[in-house]
Amino acid sequence: MKLFLDTANMEHIRHGVRLGVVAGVTTNPSIVSREGKVDYRKLVQEICSIVPGPVSTEVLGQDARTMVAEAREIAKWAENIVVKIPASLEGVEATSVLAGEGIKVNFTLCFTLNQAVLGAGAGAAFMSLFVGRLDDVGEDGMAVVADIVEYLEYYQLPSQVIAASIRHPQHCLTAAKAGAHIATVPYKVLLQMIQHPLTNIGIERFRDDWRKVMGREELS
Repeated sequence: MKLFLDTANMEHIRHGVRLGVVAGVTTNPSIVSREGKVDYRKLVQEICSIVPGPVSTEVLGQDARTMVAEAREIAKWAENIVVKIPASLEGVEATSVLAGEGIKVNFTLCFTLNQAVLGAGAGAAFMSLFVGRLDDVGEDGMAVVADIVEYLEYYQLPSQVIAASIRHPQHCLTAAKAGAHIATVPYKVLLQMIQHPLTNIGIERFRDDWRKVMGREELS
């Protein structure tokens, strides 16, 4: 399972890329708005210049014609752009048109297998299943992820499932077990994934034992 960062914060993105574990980035209008008033195109192009893989950015149009027009323009910004199209009837139509033109689509705001069936059928390269939001309303988001993965594998369809709306490290673990191709995580969750108290205790114990015998911390 690959890891994407769900953010538009350049400092966080640069750190994730330096770690060598961030394979892509996902954004949306809400995420970008947290960075204040910015030049949207320049921000996305800067992200694309430092991220090794797909960078998803979302259209704002509500009808298929507007979505397609916006997506065509956004796709020109960088080679690794993926355009996010919402899982609506208008979005299905727009996805079909864009996929036919070779523009990669992230079919976003998915909550059901039915939506994913339509998105995959329309040619979406990625489908973002919002796990945390499903959990918030008492549904099992990861069960839906597993259902979509099983569907894609059974019919040998090329779309990839992105486990989105990740809230904590346990979500990442469950997403991996469910077979999600990608988990897109907030920066905070990325940092939490490496943390464990026994690791910290072990590091300190090794250092203390070395100092007791050697009288110094360095190896030389």
